[in-house]
Amino acid sequence: MPIIRQGSLFGIQELYDLEPTQRFDAIFSTIDMDSAILAVSKKSWLGAPAELNYAAMIYSMAARIVERIPTIKVLVKRLENDFIFRLECGFLISDNIPSEASYSRLTSKLAETEIIENINSTTLLQAIKEGFVHDENVAIDACHFEARDQAPVQEKKAKPEPKKRGRKKKEEKEQYDQQKLEEEQNKTLFEKPIAEQLDVSLEELRSEIPIEPAWSIKKNSEGKNVFWYGYKAHLAVGTKSQYILQSIMSSGNLNDGKAAIPLLKGIEKLPLSIKYGTMDAGYDYTPIYQQLLRMDAHSIIAYNKRREGEMEGYDKHFAPTCVREHSYRYDSYDKKYKTIKYCRPKECKNCPLASDSLCQKIYKVKIESDLRKYTAPARGSKRWKSLFAERTAVERVNAYLKEFFQLNNVRHRKGKKAKLHFDLVTLVYNASKLAVDRIRKMLDIQLKQAA
Repeated sequence: MPIIRQGSLFGIQELYDLEPTQRFDAIFSTIDMDSAILAVSKKSWLGAPAELNYAAMIYSMAARIVERIPTIKVLVKRLENDFIFRLECGFLISDNIPSEASYSRLTSKLAETEIIENINSTTLLQAIKEGFVHDENVAIDACHFEARDQAPVQEKKAKPEPKKRGRKKKEEKEQYDQQKLEEEQNKTLFEKPIAEQLDVSLEELRSEIPIEPAWSIKKNSEGKNVFWYGYKAHLAVGTKSQYILQSIMSSGNLNDGKAAIPLLKGIEKLPLSIKYGTMDAGYDYTPIYQQLLRMDAHSIIAYNKRREGEMEGYDKHFAPTCVREHSYRYDSYDKKYKTIKYCRPKECKNCPLASDSLCQKIYKVKIESDLRKYTAPARGSKRWKSLFAERTAVERVNAYLKEFFQLNNVRHRKGKKAKLHFDLVTLVYNASKLAVDRIRKMLDIQLKQAA
């Protein structure tokens, strides 16, 4: 009887169970920090010589997330007392150990640039090039994390004067209309409706995202309101590979749906063929469906009923029903005409009205007639449910970032530095995924050679 060899199972937990030297070598080999080192290094040979090893300092900031070191103060003590850890981060024996102030200055320099975000993009492209990312379904969701600083005391607003009853005078009406027009023109892109984002470039969208901490509220699984002061992490994750394909940090009060189009536009620029966008009911907005349609992808978004009555002749999934209220079955999707095909229900086989003109054999519906209601595959079908179930991938990654990669441990008070922390967390996560995939591939090759 032949021996069946199972493929090697190697995950992030096994990576973190390795010896520190092997773990750091595996993760750091996936990150190209040259651009970050160039940005913070001394530009001229004139003046006082550089006394700090900036390359090692940047790697030690990544090592702090890997080793779950809570603060920079503890990191400096670890570097002073752990000689092996110091060498693993890239410090030479002759190098001075940087102080907390040195790390603070380095953080300020990096926070003014987008270098860590760009390095994360380079790491993702390398994973795609090596064949580890080949997702067709992308899941989008947001999670919150608290700011380091306390919320400022809000000033009590004066009670507005009671409005006069009746119509405004002509002069008052003109003044009121002018005031409303000025308020609308002064709104930022993310204060306007989501539809305004459709024809705006990705660079402009990302540059206008608010990143300062703010109060926000959401309902938990028990239906109770949860308040927090801080930020939101918006992630687009490949449901199979579980790589973070796109990430955005915003103020805590930004609506989840307003970050979806920037994430989708970022995915559109990747060398991937995404077929489905999977999201919960918080993203049920027509412009998001339109953006996915522009990308030639299908929407797998939970429907959010908004004071809408029941549609006569249709079930809860908007499939047509027969005279006896049996739902028609989803059959197929015609890509050329963008049409969903429904077939007669099974219950109609022995129905006395089957041959009646009231009972139609086939229904065809164009998805563009109502993008929210009609998707391919159709709502309620087995294929739609299986694709929507893959959305748990992004929830899993959210939990990983909070529990193992210190997303919740923001040690900065300003939005720019908090964003640097967020970018570093997502970079280390993707780098760890790439390191795991490389080790798994190497083990599979060894198993095949041994067979």
